[in-house]
Amino acid sequence: MTRIKIIVSVLFVCCTLFSSKRVEKVNIWLIGDSTMAPKSAKAYPELGWGEGLADYVTNKAKVHNHAVNGRSSLSFINEGRWQAVYDSLQKGDYVIIQFGHNDEKTDSARHTDPFGSFKQNIQKFIDEAGKKGAIPIVCSSIVRRHFDAEGNLKDTHDDYITGAAQIARETNTAYVNMEALTRKLVSGMGPEKSKDIFLFTDSKQDSTHLNVAGAGIVAGLFVEEAKAQRLPIASIFK
Repeated sequence: MTRIKIIVSVLFVCCTLFSSKRVEKVNIWLIGDSTMAPKSAKAYPELGWGEGLADYVTNKAKVHNHAVNGRSSLSFINEGRWQAVYDSLQKGDYVIIQFGHNDEKTDSARHTDPFGSFKQNIQKFIDEAGKKGAIPIVCSSIVRRHFDAEGNLKDTHDDYITGAAQIARETNTAYVNMEALTRKLVSGMGPEKSKDIFLFTDSKQDSTHLNVAGAGIVAGLFVEEAKAQRLPIASIFK
């Protein structure tokens, strides 16, 4: 064997060994609405908490944020957005599901019944993720920063929180009550200090959407709860 052939053979063996030992990243797929979604540069400093989640994962995982502004569980399906995620799912992936904000809307393109079509849509995500060997996690919507005159947070999501919890329980799916976690956070901060994590600028006062700091903090709440519940996904968080 010539010297060149020997070098080529050694390189081939090394590359083969490297490829066989390379560990594929675990994919975390996020589906939801604007409170979770990525934003354009023009929207700065608005940011969904799904973007903040990327800072908490180890190098063993990759976050794919498919949440979109204005979408409900119904419109996310009807626009083909769930199909795109479903087609990409692999065994061992995670799917984090958070809808409710826009399911409350009255227009026919988005509205769902909290104990009917809303639960059915969430179950569709759960069942189809399971068919691919992916692991679904249901989340309730994050709280809106709507305080009453006495300084107490209002309940603006009504039965959609209960519906999300019910379908998670009925299907034995992991559930993270983001409404409760963020309610505790925002209540503790109070009406004024809580503006620091929502979209309050000179030109905009928004008590629904998070800013960059808020996205990181709320993502951290999800991570802490996943660890507290000892969910399998916790193993890929820092």
